[in-house]
Amino acid sequence: MEIVVAKDPPQGFDLSITVPSQYPAGLLITDLKRIIDSYTRSHTDNNTIQVWLENAQEDDSEQLKELNLYPYRDLLQMRCKLPISIDGIETRSFLRGTDEAAFLEVNSRAFHWHPEQGTLNLKKLTAIFEEDWFEEEGFLIHEIGERLAGFCWTKVHSTDTETFGEIFAIAVDPEFHGNGIGKSLTASGLHHLTDKGISIGLLYVESDNLPAIRIYEQIGFTIHTTNRAFRNRH
Repeated sequence: MEIVVAKDPPQGFDLSITVPSQYPAGLLITDLKRIIDSYTRSHTDNNTIQVWLENAQEDDSEQLKELNLYPYRDLLQMRCKLPISIDGIETRSFLRGTDEAAFLEVNSRAFHWHPEQGTLNLKKLTAIFEEDWFEEEGFLIHEIGERLAGFCWTKVHSTDTETFGEIFAIAVDPEFHGNGIGKSLTASGLHHLTDKGISIGLLYVESDNLPAIRIYEQIGFTIHTTNRAFRNRH
């Protein structure tokens, strides 16, 4: 269990750090201070720093004040039991070498506000393709006519005791909003995961994205944990 320092911080940050769930509370401040001090010694400008705490607790905010770090964003992990009873929508698998441009265009429009997903480009996408977990069959595309109208990208990963099926990224082209595609597309991703023998689905959603949270609750998701992001004040 180690603190992770991002090699490529998200836009707007010079340093981005992630603390895994259940990191020893007694070491948290000392270890974060060591990492931050090591970085700032070699970067003399006013650095913008972000720290993500997985499965954050209420008293974490008070502790991180010691490091001039304050909460600004909550990301909810929601889970549901599989299978679900909601019908999906027609999809096909992503085709490498064919779908990249259309996917990136829709992703950019749908996530223009998102500090991580919204900056996805061909270089970053190609790097994801090379990761061990990636499989084309789990990257579901929904088309209307000949246009890519939405996507549901799934990911399977395991701990020592459980295997989870994640809705890694899901979006509908804004031009097709209001047609109920998002809910059905989420269901299609969960059905795909069920077919792989997985019994627990999960996803992450911004805590202020109330329309999406309501849809996920209708499907059967409930909040499991909160990941909280902190940033420094200059």
